Amino acid sequence: MGLDKIERQISLIAGFVAVAMALALPFLIGKTYTVSVKAPANKICATGYKLVGTLCEHTRPTVMSDWILRFVMILVIGLFLVFFALIRKRVGVAFVGLFLGLAIGTIGLPLLMLGGWLVIRAMRLQKYGDATFAGSSIRAREIAKAKKEGRTLAPSTAKSAKGSKDTAPSTPKPPTASKRYTPKQRTRRR
Repeated sequence: MGLDKIERQISLIAGFVAVAMALALPFLIGKTYTVSVKAPANKICATGYKLVGTLCEHTRPTVMSDWILRFVMILVIGLFLVFFALIRKRVGVAFVGLFLGLAIGTIGLPLLMLGGWLVIRAMRLQKYGDATFAGSSIRAREIAKAKKEGRTLAPSTAKSAKGSKDTAPSTPKPPTASKRYTPKQRTRRR
């Protein structure tokens, strides 16, 4: 149930990209950015703002306090992504990818897609025993054919105790009634 080779490589690349993004954030310090606000009806902007068209704009330098929380968050979560990819934990990579993708915003869309892709592959692996589109569709056709013929199909990963071919699972017996916990059944009147 761990990551396969392709999933692991993509997850490692995504993790290293997230760490690189976090390490690039300090280079934004000292740059300037513009804050735009819609101009009031009288076209007079507040102190420090200048009127540009219908907007009041203010140019402000980027300071460390604006980015420190985001820097730490992206760095730590990116390192978790790399860690889970190295130990091949699909659930960890999927959760961290989804979380980081949501936390970053628009730039985190590829990480969000990575997490969703891993969740879909995990569901296919659990249901059909194969995470690939080709393998899961073959297994789905086998299950549909068996259902149409009215027979049960053994799970693809289940083997009998003696190591022979797959056997159809028998229906389990219902539990026996317990005098202590099972209430008495009333007879129905007609």
